[in-house]
Amino acid sequence: MSATEGTGSPGPGKPSKRGKGTAAKAPAKPSKAGRNLPAAIAVGVILLGSLLAGLLFFPLAIVAIATVFAAVGVWEVSRALEVRSIKVPLVPVLTGTVALPFAAYFGGSEALAFALVASVVALLLWRTIDTAEHAVQSILAGIFVLLWVPFLLSFALLVLGEPDGQIRVAVLLLLVVSNDTFGYLVGAIFGKHPMAPKISPKKSWEGFAGSAAGATVVGVVAALFFLDQPWWFGLVLAVATVAAATAGDFSESMIKRELGVKDMSNLLPGHGGIMDRLDSVVFASPVVFLLSVLLIPGT
Repeated sequence: MSATEGTGSPGPGKPSKRGKGTAAKAPAKPSKAGRNLPAAIAVGVILLGSLLAGLLFFPLAIVAIATVFAAVGVWEVSRALEVRSIKVPLVPVLTGTVALPFAAYFGGSEALAFALVASVVALLLWRTIDTAEHAVQSILAGIFVLLWVPFLLSFALLVLGEPDGQIRVAVLLLLVVSNDTFGYLVGAIFGKHPMAPKISPKKSWEGFAGSAAGATVVGVVAALFFLDQPWWFGLVLAVATVAAATAGDFSESMIKRELGVKDMSNLLPGHGGIMDRLDSVVFASPVVFLLSVLLIPGT
């Protein structure tokens, strides 16, 4: 018997016994981004609001939050690499993940560099003692994860340690959010020309233009009213942040496509994993730090 037989459904031309209020509803149509859009917006607003509140009132808490995010991101990437039987030595990598952000905030760039070198040495020693197979592959994977997640993210904490660092990190977050938001809105409406169809087919040149335009407005306003800098600094900061954030997004998409996974995890409803939110921030953080050092006097 087929699924439609014996169910009491009317034949052709016969009215259904069900009332209009009990008619089966068609499944909700997913958004063009392939996400649960209401859940994504709710989670995004909660995350951004929490981070901005922490920046204004509890800056040290931001260091702890960034460290937790980095640790979860390291776990997600390590878990994804296991799909290809690549084992990341989690104990030394997570130890370095905790050390790098705090070294950056309390000790500056020199302490961050020292913590990175110490973490790599600890990783090598750990793998030397632990005589597992594919040691070279494991060591290279561990160094890659350290550099990609906690090291790059620690540049945001270098910015936090600078004069007016809380405002600068807030501007960094707003620029990344502007990049994602305006890129999605413009791309969903007008997007027709993919930027890199083999890596991320849903990202279009129209969406990239929307990201640049929206972030430029935010950057110029932030430069004039929050950073006390000329308008052109906001323009440079916005364009550089959009370029870095897009590169970070493409980099993670390329890695996920290579590993054959859709998201790094499903921890955040509508967003995927932590790394699916950090991919833009980790690339944008060094750019914002370098521009702050080079273009803002007294930094």
